[in-house]
Amino acid sequence: MTVTLHPGARRELEDAAAFYAREGSPALAARFLSEFERVARILAANPAAGAPRTGGRRGFPLTGFPYSVIYAPAAEGLYVLVLKHDRRSPTHGEARR
Repeated sequence: MTVTLHPGARRELEDAAAFYAREGSPALAARFLSEFERVARILAANPAAGAPRTGGRRGFPLTGFPYSVIYAPAAEGLYVLVLKHDRRSPTHGEARR
């Protein structure tokens, strides 16, 4: 099963990794990216693992980082719509399809 990222989610992933590299260390940024990849593998293997959200979406938190992956099932896998910071705007990315 494939995992595809919305262009906005890809930017959010890159921005968060750049923040962790700048404000923490390159090792912290690498841990963040590894955690995202771990969650992506879990979701690819079991798309129903995330908690249901509105509009047919599901959410799954990253461990150790204040982010959640907001995704929707797709014909060929799953589509990551938003990499949402858990302590910021609760409506961020809701309009993405």
